[in-house]
Amino acid sequence: MSLPALDIHLTADDADAALREDARRGLTSTPKVLTPQWLYDARGSELFEQITALPEYYPFTAEREALTENADAIARTADADTLVELGSGSSSKTPVLLDALHRAGTLRRYIPVDVSPSALEEAVPGLIAAYPGLDVHGVVADFTSDLRSVPRDGRRLVALLGGTLGNFEPDGRKAFLAALADALDPGEAFLVGTDLVKDEATLVAAYDDPAGVTAAFDLNVLGVLNRVLGADFDPDGFEHLAVWVPQASRIEMRLRARRAMHVRVPELDLEIDFAEGEEMRTEISTKFTRERIRDELAAAGFSHDGWFTDPQGRFALSLAVRR
Repeated sequence: MSLPALDIHLTADDADAALREDARRGLTSTPKVLTPQWLYDARGSELFEQITALPEYYPFTAEREALTENADAIARTADADTLVELGSGSSSKTPVLLDALHRAGTLRRYIPVDVSPSALEEAVPGLIAAYPGLDVHGVVADFTSDLRSVPRDGRRLVALLGGTLGNFEPDGRKAFLAALADALDPGEAFLVGTDLVKDEATLVAAYDDPAGVTAAFDLNVLGVLNRVLGADFDPDGFEHLAVWVPQASRIEMRLRARRAMHVRVPELDLEIDFAEGEEMRTEISTKFTRERIRDELAAAGFSHDGWFTDPQGRFALSLAVRR
């Protein structure tokens, strides 16, 4: 079974070009930094699926609990006939929302948006089989920079789950929310998952598990740079760190050099040095309060029409409506 519709707005060449640009900028900056999307090649995605099953990694379970308990209320408030899922990946939580929209009697169309065509090709056939008559329109695109690629048909509920909004830097988050508001019609809805501020020990454990799965996930990005850019990073020369930065309310994943190293990146005609103990940031995960997400949504042009959490209050789903 194949997708009945698949729009390609991002090719493998586009992705490689973006990686080159990001790597050149990040590896020559002070401090060195990479954006988290490069963690998710095939191996990284496999490792992340393992992370979601770890007892320390509460965000996945907590968001699912919040979604399961409140999906019907979300569907009634959104009153949407089209579900757009940004960064859909394996679409593992999608059936919860599709079922709720179906019970509400409005479901007509599902639009998964992801940078990986293989992710769409693997995830969507099962959904098509489970929901006969559902119109599925896959979009291969980087939603962080190209929201115009999302079809405008129907009355849409746009979902961004998994705490992905927290991976943006503040300015980037502001720009994304403004662009999304501009892409939606008044009355259309946005459902966003955000992890909530909590004690440091719980947060750090979620991003640095004792089994070392998150460490392998983080270090895998060096393999991506080696494979795509011909770099000669030695993964054994780095160690994974998860650091809570309270002034920014965020966890930062970093790779720290165990020794001084000289690294060559032939595809960028670049040579860089790492001092012993030098850290390179690979991901941020901002944690929110109810007031913070409400204010950021309002600044972009959304009303905050729903606030839903898991029973323990660890993770929140905000339902916002374009004013």
